[in-house]
Amino acid sequence: MKFENTTLDNGLQIIAEVNDEAFSQSIGYFVKTGSRDEVPEMGGVSHFLEHMVFKGTDKRSAEDVNRELDELGAQSNAYTCEDQTVYYMSILPDQQTRAVDLLTDLMRPALRTSDFETEKNVILEEIAMYDDAPPYGSMERCMESFYGDHPLSIRVLGTPQTVSDLDSEAMREYHRDRYAPDNLCLVATGAVDFDALVKQAEKLTKSWKPSGFKRVSKIPKHGSGELQLKHPPAVQQYTFELSQGVSRNDPRRHAYRLLATVLGDDSGSRAFWALVDPGLAESAGMFAHEYDECGILGLYLTCTPEDTQANWDALVTIVREETSKKITERELTVAKNKICSSLVLSSERPGNRLFTVGNAMTMRGVYETVDQSIANYRRVTLDAVHDAWDDYVKQGGARVTIGPELDVLK
Repeated sequence: MKFENTTLDNGLQIIAEVNDEAFSQSIGYFVKTGSRDEVPEMGGVSHFLEHMVFKGTDKRSAEDVNRELDELGAQSNAYTCEDQTVYYMSILPDQQTRAVDLLTDLMRPALRTSDFETEKNVILEEIAMYDDAPPYGSMERCMESFYGDHPLSIRVLGTPQTVSDLDSEAMREYHRDRYAPDNLCLVATGAVDFDALVKQAEKLTKSWKPSGFKRVSKIPKHGSGELQLKHPPAVQQYTFELSQGVSRNDPRRHAYRLLATVLGDDSGSRAFWALVDPGLAESAGMFAHEYDECGILGLYLTCTPEDTQANWDALVTIVREETSKKITERELTVAKNKICSSLVLSSERPGNRLFTVGNAMTMRGVYETVDQSIANYRRVTLDAVHDAWDDYVKQGGARVTIGPELDVLK
């Protein structure tokens, strides 16, 4: 493996993890903007713009884009989250030049008003689809309760109101600021010709102008309390609770992830054996996630309404009453093995390394080999995990439950 990193005069960062033994490569543009960079009245614009990128450019129609992806034999997609928007594809190495040309062109979509109005209806249908599908927006509502007026409370898809009110010129202005070269990172992994990649990107983006956009970070004031919502079509009850975790640059994040794995991983954790394996709940667990300046530890439970109170009490006992049963060295070793095995297995595909390398560089400004990532988990001590647990139990949280019944939780 060889890591390559350069920045063009216009601010475009280009990075690659080159593996000469790979049989494929993956390429992606990481755009450092997401729902947390929006203002509330434009909620959902980042995700909307992701859709518009595939509606064509000045050089390619939407049909041309889809045809060319087929001709490349590419496995391609895009996604938007709170932190970023990513466009990516996995291809054979001999298609690198053509793939870079297509992806780079897509970063300059036509953004035609006619396409905008048509796609607006598609977005509204997507919002309605997720509102009608389990868990019925419970996570989004929990984020709103927990983060309050902080930008992390803005929904990735937006709301029917914000999407309906959005106009095409506002999107064009948003695109000019956020899709500027100094807010993009071109990432490649696998069998990559890095010199050719840089030379081609420099030629294709020479007319692009930097915008100077910088994300505004602020420490949130975390909310608390409970919200119970009735959704008659639901059969099961869906409950989420969010509490304060640590940021992505906090060295304790590995201990927090290991804690969540021991207590609430989806297989073999304490929550799994207590609630899921005996059939008391469809799902129950804990997860950790980090952002720039903060993070979350989340609980989730899915079960029948009549079992919700008993199952929730059992889950809370597992994750919050840490003095009753300390984590053992064996549990910590198992958790480390799970995470480290997953890191190694996923690293065998350039498509997986694309996100690992791209996220680390764009979010934290670092490059880590697989061995370095594994070492970060291996060195976590049992005391560090218990310290994370002690911090967690002191935190309040925001809880949302949605299902066919109300008043299922005290």
